[in-house]
Amino acid sequence: MNIETVEVGGNAPYRIEIGAGLLNQPAHLAAPWRGRHALVVSDTHVAAHHAPRLMAALARAKPQADIRLHTIAAGEASKTLASFATLIDALAAQGATRDACVFALGGGVVGDLAGFAAACWMRGIDCVQLPTSLLAMVDSSVGGKTAVDIPAGKNLVGAFHLPRAVIVDTDTLATLPARELSAGLAEVVKYGAIFDAAFLDWLAQQSDALLALDEAALRHAIAASCRYKADVVARDPFEHGERALLNFGHTFAHAIEAEQGFGGLVHGEAVAVGMELAARLSCRLGLAPQEDGERLAHLLKRLRLPITLPVGLDAEALLARMRLDKKATANGLRFVLWRGAGKAELVSEVDASEVLAVLQPH
Repeated sequence: MNIETVEVGGNAPYRIEIGAGLLNQPAHLAAPWRGRHALVVSDTHVAAHHAPRLMAALARAKPQADIRLHTIAAGEASKTLASFATLIDALAAQGATRDACVFALGGGVVGDLAGFAAACWMRGIDCVQLPTSLLAMVDSSVGGKTAVDIPAGKNLVGAFHLPRAVIVDTDTLATLPARELSAGLAEVVKYGAIFDAAFLDWLAQQSDALLALDEAALRHAIAASCRYKADVVARDPFEHGERALLNFGHTFAHAIEAEQGFGGLVHGEAVAVGMELAARLSCRLGLAPQEDGERLAHLLKRLRLPITLPVGLDAEALLARMRLDKKATANGLRFVLWRGAGKAELVSEVDASEVLAVLQPH
């Protein structure tokens, strides 16, 4: 069995395991699980495909344990305080003790929601992330950021809560819709955009293989992405500095998602648009060459991702959303921009007129 591992350092180190069939492996699942209570959190779509074999493997690992399944409706609309409350109620009904473990089986919505519940139950219990979407595998499951959305914006209520382990079963990608695969590839592209121009070149060469679910290409892309993120998270666990670079494209993306009521572009698609807008803004400010932005746009299009704002979004309304972004300060707007492929930086006090200019149709 081919398993690739990524060790995440810092004050609370943990391991990411990547391989086919890991949801069937009791030993791997049980290693980070300390107590006798386990709450598997999933959504209605993912649970139908993968919960039975996970529950069976957990039962084989600990036959006497109390293992329960809690499902939420699939989709970003479930990432709310109301859904969070149902998870807390489920932990209370189970009588979950301090050594209980929450297993988050699903994409980013499930991972964020389950992680937040684990962070809050008894001031923090273990959470094992079992991401089933490419986006969650390479981004949200790694690093311990958990949150829910409120009407004012995305991820505004949450906590930092590092997982005890991340177990990536690449077989789950076979049930992922093509749109969600492309959405995940947007976050893979992001790592090349901010850290490694050579990785961007590799992605361009492997774009067809990745879209065709080539196992070797996907395993390499996932492992490389996790290493980029793990390295920066270990150095900056609470996003006081360098970790903010991981938000390349996200200030635009979160504004787009919130303005669409979280019912338009999916997150990775919004990130793709956001990265292209960030590249254009970098070019307008004289930070980066236009040709790097064009190369990025070409790669995103090859991966079947959008690069322009959805029709009907108002630039002023998007700007207002960005002023509420967690990276904004009292002195104005801050963006993660780049000086070309592989060279990102945090830029403060960006003039609103420049931002409005890139939000106009072109």
